[in-house]
Amino acid sequence: MHREYTSLGLMSGTSGDGVDASIIISNGIDKFELVKDKYYEYDPNIYRDFHSLKEKIIKADDLFKHSKDISNLENKITLFHAKIIKDLDLINDDLIIGFHGQTIYHNPKEKISKQIGNANLLNQLTKKKIVFNFRKNDILNGGEGAPLTPIFHQLITTQKKIRLPVCILNIGGISNISIIEEPMGSVKFYSKDIGPGNCLIDAWVRKNSDKKFDTNGLLASNGSINGIILEQAQELYTNRLNKDKISFDTNDFDISFSRGLSLQDGAATLTEFTARIIGESLSLSLNNKELIIRDIIICGGGRKNKILLASIKKYLPANTNIKMLDDYGIDGDFVESQAFAFLAIRTYKNLPISFPSTTNCKSPTVGGEIMEN
Repeated sequence: MHREYTSLGLMSGTSGDGVDASIIISNGIDKFELVKDKYYEYDPNIYRDFHSLKEKIIKADDLFKHSKDISNLENKITLFHAKIIKDLDLINDDLIIGFHGQTIYHNPKEKISKQIGNANLLNQLTKKKIVFNFRKNDILNGGEGAPLTPIFHQLITTQKKIRLPVCILNIGGISNISIIEEPMGSVKFYSKDIGPGNCLIDAWVRKNSDKKFDTNGLLASNGSINGIILEQAQELYTNRLNKDKISFDTNDFDISFSRGLSLQDGAATLTEFTARIIGESLSLSLNNKELIIRDIIICGGGRKNKILLASIKKYLPANTNIKMLDDYGIDGDFVESQAFAFLAIRTYKNLPISFPSTTNCKSPTVGGEIMEN
């Protein structure tokens, strides 16, 4: 019998709007039970400060240039996470907390993936075991530090008896895929980031309105796609694309090409641009495998954008089935926070969380660091 642990996964995505919290019970190997999911929205100051700072950090030197602002924001974010843990009122002494933190800069080429969040302070405030810096060891072992969720995707497809092979498409700030070939016990899975998800649309809406994102694709549905700008953006993206790259940062993409468009037309054009990249990258990835994959299961906030999903479908083979992870009894908003709860247990048990087929690391790699009293 493998010992089971209770774990709390705290995940702040690239949208920077808040923290997803998931409590699970798992042995870190082949069993997983959800206890609770809950979302905590950042207060307006944290949200504003994060996006303002993220736009200033374009290269590694900027991490030093803005170190004071990063430190101040890190303190606020850590205190916010401590309040979440207090609110959840978890009295389990053996509780493990998977503390992902907020990604402020990710550049695998420079071997840097910087998540802000002070694990030492969080440990002092909560007196709990904190697992953090999940991407560090993978990068040190030649990997790109992302994506890290495929081992959890394999677990849920196994547990829910989902037909394999299958492709899980996560549309967060960045879009990534996991292709699961075989159930748990095998390392036959593959993953990579395939382009922007919500990041371009969110950035456009944020800069041109008082909203944070395009709810259900409503703005895009009332706009017109600018074909000339769309083709220019596609050409620019194709020329800059590093085909060997497995993971992206939101700073790898920008919205400058849509300058001058109305709010609705910009949303429509960026949505179509995003859909084209996702659809074409996905088709290419599926065609590269010697597998017949009929089902694509979607999770992440982007699955709620109806215009984006309809556009993605145009670029996929006609016989492809698009499904939602929610259809299998798993809330598609909380897959990443559940995953980091699971990865925290694996790290605590000294089990690998990344693999050559997921991050391009040299060998299966155990997660980051552990802070305990």
